[in-house]
Amino acid sequence: MSAPERTGPRAPIEPGGPIDAMDAVDLEAAGRAMHALAGRLYPILRSITGDGVRQTLEILRETVPIEVREVPSGTPVLDWTVPPEWRVREAWIKGPDGETVVDVRDHTLHLLSYSAPVHRTMPLSALREHLFTLPDQPDRIPYRTSYYAERWGFCLRHRTLEALPEGDYEVLVDAELDPGGSLTYGELVIPGESDREVLVSTHVCHPSLANDNLSGLAVTTFLARRLLDLTQEGGADGGRLRHTVRFLWIPGTIGSITWLARNEAAARRVVAGLVAANLGDAGGFHYKRSRRGEAAIDRAVEHLLAAHAAATGEPVAIEDFVPFGYDERQYCSPGFDLPVGSLTRTPWGRYPEYHTSGDDLSFIRPERLAGSLALYARVLALLEADRAYRNLNPKGEPQLGRRGLYASIGGGTAGKERQLALLWVLNLSDGEHTLLDVAERSGLAFVRVREAAEALLAADLLAPE
Repeated sequence: MSAPERTGPRAPIEPGGPIDAMDAVDLEAAGRAMHALAGRLYPILRSITGDGVRQTLEILRETVPIEVREVPSGTPVLDWTVPPEWRVREAWIKGPDGETVVDVRDHTLHLLSYSAPVHRTMPLSALREHLFTLPDQPDRIPYRTSYYAERWGFCLRHRTLEALPEGDYEVLVDAELDPGGSLTYGELVIPGESDREVLVSTHVCHPSLANDNLSGLAVTTFLARRLLDLTQEGGADGGRLRHTVRFLWIPGTIGSITWLARNEAAARRVVAGLVAANLGDAGGFHYKRSRRGEAAIDRAVEHLLAAHAAATGEPVAIEDFVPFGYDERQYCSPGFDLPVGSLTRTPWGRYPEYHTSGDDLSFIRPERLAGSLALYARVLALLEADRAYRNLNPKGEPQLGRRGLYASIGGGTAGKERQLALLWVLNLSDGEHTLLDVAERSGLAFVRVREAAEALLAADLLAPE
């Protein structure tokens, strides 16, 4: 799979270093390509370990050069232990007439994730204790797991359960929990001028769930591809990012815990981060702040969401950190306290399709994936561009007119926003305030502030701190 073509409709992207060229991406084509990628990944049986994760990462590696890491089962990781690797060959239930009534080959959600092996015949009354349904959504299959308590089970539509006749049922889960296996995750580091890192993390452990898994995989993979393209296209002089950007494709909870346990030094270099999930549905954007609450990532996302809402009329929501949800709760645990928030569309658990077979490929749309990709690019662009400057002529206003930065005829209102941006940047460029500080205090868009800073830099009135 190749990167999207750079033709067709454009979407505005906040500028920032080599990410300036992100707006050259045809977002319509990117949305279609991301949806197609989700379609390839959808049938794969994934869990927190196993070949499904490896197969998924191999498909992603067609687009970006992910480094695949293997951590042996039994490895201590913080207060946890890497679990045995789960491998499934087949799993089904046959009714009294010998006909198959449930089969994991029909839908990966049918099998309780991490189900222990079993092969026995039992009456329906006993089988019911191992069956999971959604009585309030009778036509959907639930997603259920039992990672750390050994048991077996199946998930099915409630209508299917209600139609099962009394009698004996043959049950087979041909699986193993291998203590000699491993946990697999993917990692990609794009080096920058600084070792200060921006972290982008998404989970890779869910089976056939399109929004709550595949949308995050697709958006982060295409974002990584674009960053790689930009750094390669820019060459030695213009292609380097200011920050190092690290992408993680990891199993939920145990994956982030494993990465943190193995990478404490790298974790200390993280200055901003996002956990990506639920990025393809029709809902507006939602941001959960980092534990710190006012970190650079929190301010950057909130600034851009306010601009997005004003420009599009779409609702956005911002909430304070809570120690529940996705892997942000591991990155934000007090012993690490990383500045990592969660940027999604509709959050987990707040749409009826969540963790059910209703979260299928029809639930995510190409244009919503494209919009999420654009927003993530804007966030990274803002982080790249946000820095402090020093006014080289701080005593009184420098004469901007003779430098071509002011209109030659005064008194009019044309260009007032640009003039305000120039004056605000000059006034707050004391080596302590960043461009985001200027944007927040002035009420101007970050892109206008950065344009003003570039003009002042070209006129030798500013110097980067």
